[in-house]
Amino acid sequence: MSYSIAQVARRTGLSVDTLRYYERIRLLDPPARDQAGRRVYSDADLAWLRFLTRLRTAGMPIRRMREYARLRGRGPASAPRRKAMLVEQRGVVTRRIAELRDCLEVLDHEIGAHDEVSGTGYRQGAGRLGA
Repeated sequence: MSYSIAQVARRTGLSVDTLRYYERIRLLDPPARDQAGRRVYSDADLAWLRFLTRLRTAGMPIRRMREYARLRGRGPASAPRRKAMLVEQRGVVTRRIAELRDCLEVLDHEIGAHDEVSGTGYRQGAGRLGA
């Protein structure tokens, strides 16, 4: 299947400007063009953009994403290095989750203290990460 830039923007949550930027900085290979010269994206392009979005959400800097994309273009020979990059980023995410859990514990404690003073009934732990 093929998609226009507007359809890709809707499906990925990325703006049209971001899609063009990703193409300009070589995170995304230039998509095919239709007879009118408009960009035409494939399912593979969509999958790659979703992956890039997850890398950004995971806190990977654009510079590292560009390195990953460059290595991806080299094919299977670069798989060990790409895997190492993902393992490293996984560590970043794991540490961030631990930090957020610590923050959540502090917030739950303080909310509980306010509950004791005000007599309200916040259910401590509701919606906790990993709970």
